[in-house]
Amino acid sequence: MYNEVVMSRFQNPRNAGIITNADGVGQVGNVRSGDIMKMYLRIEKGVITNAKFKTFGGVSAIVATDVACDMIKGRTIDEALKITNQDVLKELSGLPEMKTHCSVLAQEVIADAIKDYHKKLEKENNKKKK
Repeated sequence: MYNEVVMSRFQNPRNAGIITNADGVGQVGNVRSGDIMKMYLRIEKGVITNAKFKTFGGVSAIVATDVACDMIKGRTIDEALKITNQDVLKELSGLPEMKTHCSVLAQEVIADAIKDYHKKLEKENNKKKK
């Protein structure tokens, strides 16, 4: 059912964990579908220097989040936002048809974590103006 790339990622995820005091934290999914992805970002001067994840779900959800973390490290925020679910699928050499929604969630969690980063940055800038 799963290819070699997916199984290798699942057995040895590279980015599982959390980043304490992360610059951006995103969460997508829901309990009903069974897949919840949470991503933590460290961002320095507009570049994502580290990304970690915690995912509640199956093989596809875990590997999609893990590979998404690798794909955004070293990229600018704008570059990270351009990563699509198709990019995630390609990096994983595909997922079973009924599991491709996990690649969509991976794309969405990147965007949600960056959105949180922007909110935190705006809040910080507003404090400095006062």
